[in-house]
Amino acid sequence: MNNPLKPRDKITQKMSRDGLVETNETQQTSRNISSRESEDFTGKPTPQTPDTSAAERVFEHLEAGHDRITERRDAKKFNREMQAGTKASRLQFTTEERADPALSSYLKKSEKAADKLAQAKADLPKSKKLTKQRIYDEAAGKAKTKLRFEEVEKTPDSVKAVSSPASFAAKELGVAVHNKIHSVEKENVGVESAHKTEKAAERLSHYSSRAIRQGYRRHKLKPYRAAAKAEKAAIKANTEYLYQKAALSNPQYFSNPVSRFWQKQQIKRQYAKALRTGTAGSVNTAAGAIKKSRKAARKAKKETKKTIGFIARHPVGVAIAVLFLVFSIVMLSGLSSCSSMFTGGLNGILGTSYTSEDADLVAVERHYEGLEKNLQTKIDRIEQDYPGYDEYRYELDEIIHNPHALAAYLTAKYQSYTLSEVRSELSEIFEQQYTLTLTREVEVRYREETHTETYTDENGNTYTETVTEQVPYNYHILNVKLKNTQLSSFLPDKLSAEQKKMYAVYLETSGNKPYIFGGGSPDTSPSTDLSGVHFVGGKRPGNSNVVNIAKRQEGNVGGYPYWSWYGFNGRVAWCACFVSWCYHEAGLSEPRFAGCQSQGVPWFQSRGQWGARGYKNIAPGDSIFFDWDLDGSADHVGIVIGTDGSRVYTVEGNSGDACKIKSYSLSYECIKGYGLMNWD
Repeated sequence: MNNPLKPRDKITQKMSRDGLVETNETQQTSRNISSRESEDFTGKPTPQTPDTSAAERVFEHLEAGHDRITERRDAKKFNREMQAGTKASRLQFTTEERADPALSSYLKKSEKAADKLAQAKADLPKSKKLTKQRIYDEAAGKAKTKLRFEEVEKTPDSVKAVSSPASFAAKELGVAVHNKIHSVEKENVGVESAHKTEKAAERLSHYSSRAIRQGYRRHKLKPYRAAAKAEKAAIKANTEYLYQKAALSNPQYFSNPVSRFWQKQQIKRQYAKALRTGTAGSVNTAAGAIKKSRKAARKAKKETKKTIGFIARHPVGVAIAVLFLVFSIVMLSGLSSCSSMFTGGLNGILGTSYTSEDADLVAVERHYEGLEKNLQTKIDRIEQDYPGYDEYRYELDEIIHNPHALAAYLTAKYQSYTLSEVRSELSEIFEQQYTLTLTREVEVRYREETHTETYTDENGNTYTETVTEQVPYNYHILNVKLKNTQLSSFLPDKLSAEQKKMYAVYLETSGNKPYIFGGGSPDTSPSTDLSGVHFVGGKRPGNSNVVNIAKRQEGNVGGYPYWSWYGFNGRVAWCACFVSWCYHEAGLSEPRFAGCQSQGVPWFQSRGQWGARGYKNIAPGDSIFFDWDLDGSADHVGIVIGTDGSRVYTVEGNSGDACKIKSYSLSYECIKGYGLMNWD
């Protein structure tokens, strides 16, 4: 029988190496009530828990790298947001277009969008930039360099995110500290908890600072985003006006939804391409749109033929093929109208470009040059065709014309033309420009004639006397006079008032094709620095005087001294005039040419003074001809300074409308060849 008065057990607790131990003094028992693992001091290895500090250190580095990548990605995103895809231009409207009520609302939207774009661009941040300006002093005959401050727009790349130069080092140091803590934090629960809390606070601070930097950058880029948005709006308004203008002028091409859709897509594509490829706010030619349309039409026709073949081979699919064929016909109908649509729409509004095909423009120019060559041949044969004269007197103007004046006139009158369409008018213009007059003149001159006279005096003496007399005779003279009336002085009189305005625009812009007839370089980069260049001498001596004369012209803009010296009344493509002027200043009367392909190249080739690209013995003072579009025709000419064995150095007029020093690889594919001067 148990004793009901049994006393309670005496319980005590104490700390030991094994943790907190509870002991029952009454029953002499004990138990470990803590979660601490027992430590073995017997020297036997105890099993270790997996160390995750290495993995955590890797994650620290990955997180830091991810932050840097994210910041770079954000910067690129901001740049994309503020950049516009194309450059919008302000459309020019005629009085008739402004008076048309059907186009009034679209016209106002276009002008309003253009005004907003102009204001947005004016609000872009500006900065002062110190620039060098080369000014040609005609009195001194050399160029001078002046420094001046120029106000330029800040580029979006100049807007940098706010960051400390030591940010990268600080991040790496932080990673190293965290890794050190990771290696020991498992030994102490308190340290591990505090480290995790500190990391969370640090991450929150990092995200906050990055958001502040992004906000700062976005604020700074606000004007650029506004300009990009205004640019897109202007392009949209301009495209809509072009579409409405074309629809009003050619309603037959907008008769159904499919046709309207294709027409609008074509206008968008051609206008966007014109803006991408134009220069100085100009747009591409309507001829380009026509060419694209024709190419698209030819491609569509090929697809149609394939479809018919498919029908023949697969009768089961006739129904589907017929539907596809109908759709192709509708598409072709829309594409075929692009020619007239862009002639009356895009080119009529943005009428600053020659509208004929490039091949037709060049063919007309070559035909006119052929007439000039025939005239020169006729003059050269005067003494053979009109023999028997005692003297031939010549008073001849230069046989030369401005090809852009001729192209501007024909474009203003016919818009788009071919050689067969204007051949007869070219003959009329030629007869009006050149007047060759042959005047026969007879002068009565006297010559001395001596004869002997015999007489007898009163005494019967006979005498002989030599007598000299002035005997008259006719002296026959043929006066040959050639008068060259510049095209710009009489062509505008053959046009209507509206056509005169178009002619002036085409002549001013050179039809947005200033180099189509040769004579210029589109390169707008600065001159090449010759310091440190070691020139290699060749077998031919060259002429340093010509080179020095040409180099002193560096910095001249516009070429007035050269084309005016040549005899032109207004600016032309003047690279050949510059070369001829340099030779003249060096005391040479030839070569003298204003056209690269039509005059310069034939002059050298006919005299056996021509070297093709790769010619090894070029010399200072030689002419170098370029073919920019690789069509076999010279477009530009300069004077050779020398070569260092791998590159050729030149002085060129009309290089971006200025005299510049340039250099090219000797194997550069656009070098057509060299005009070799026989200096020795």
